Amino acid sequence: MKKSLVLAMAMALGVTASAYAANPFSDVPAGHWAYDSINKLAAAGIVDGYGDNTFGGDRLMTRYEMAQIVAKAMAKGANVDRLAAEFADELDSLGVRVAALEKKSDNVKITGEARFRYADSNGKGNVADDYVGDLRSRIWLTGQINEDWKYTGMIENIQDFAGDYEGDEDTSFQRAYVEGKLGGMNVTAGRYNAFFANGNIYDNRADGVELAYGDKVKVSLAAGKATDAIDKGGYTDKETGGNYAGGAVSADFGSVNATAGYYNFKDILQKDSGIDNAIWFVGAGTTFGDFGLNAMYLKGDLSDKDGDVNELDDDGYTVGLTWKGAEAAEVGSYGLFANYYDLGGQTYIAHTTDADTFDGEGFKGYGVGANYTVAKNMVFTAAYYDTKSKLHSSDKDKIIWTDLTITF
Repeated sequence: MKKSLVLAMAMALGVTASAYAANPFSDVPAGHWAYDSINKLAAAGIVDGYGDNTFGGDRLMTRYEMAQIVAKAMAKGANVDRLAAEFADELDSLGVRVAALEKKSDNVKITGEARFRYADSNGKGNVADDYVGDLRSRIWLTGQINEDWKYTGMIENIQDFAGDYEGDEDTSFQRAYVEGKLGGMNVTAGRYNAFFANGNIYDNRADGVELAYGDKVKVSLAAGKATDAIDKGGYTDKETGGNYAGGAVSADFGSVNATAGYYNFKDILQKDSGIDNAIWFVGAGTTFGDFGLNAMYLKGDLSDKDGDVNELDDDGYTVGLTWKGAEAAEVGSYGLFANYYDLGGQTYIAHTTDADTFDGEGFKGYGVGANYTVAKNMVFTAAYYDTKSKLHSSDKDKIIWTDLTITF
């Protein structure tokens, strides 16, 4: 430890040893590899050796001795933030406050996620057989602005290995938003992932702002522009979910929770399209032991230039059941899930499911799956979905979905 300490401290001080008097320690001869560094540290008053005029370079130092040296280096202006954070407790006992240094050292955090996916689709009617194989990599950057606010950014890369897009690769800046407190409200603003009605209405990137107030009973309001990655049947090259505004109220009663809300999307698919959809919903969920049960009813009001779109069902519901669940940090943990869908085309914009939603035509069917933590921070998921279009009942799709998600 003393060898690395001498080098680190000497570099941190950033002055030359030749400016100081001869080394005062009898056990460090002039030809020793650390002679110049020890000379500098001694002259700066950072190390003072032992009472017998020896440096004791072969001895193991205690954490308390190390903390004393770090404290002296800090007093001299040396950049030893990482050491200060490591020995924070010992420095605190010496009366040296390092909270600010710890915060500075951890100001920006980088995390990541890699998802290997293979999914096989067996379509009928106008739905083609297809399969996909890709690697999605995400790098998250989180920076603490102050005690109440932080910034998050995310870069995403997708490489296609199989299917119609084999060989394609795309990298884009997918998230850039701030989160913080304004008075008693929690605020999210920027390009973030909007999650409306548990994802049954919308689960995708959005440019907007979201306000939330409360704990057991929470009120949230949101407004912005939905992503340009909506798939609604090839209307334009850049299809959007339109401009949205709305909110929800949720209440937590221990093992039971309830929610209700309303979201209005205008000019869906492209600017000034005149296609609008106002969707309201009510839902509830409960837990009993390792089981979780949730249900939601949704009703939409889709119009095209002020004329009702009657060919699409305007209401629907979904029911989900879960048992346990894989925890990324717990090897061997696992879970099961099952969902049933009967949703009209007017009830969603970008549904959270991995099943085929038939380009907004409405869909009916089910999905079942399991997840398992094969190693720490490595979760494998396998699922099967069987759905059909509510607008064209002959259009059906069965999907086998597998993925391995690695977080770091």
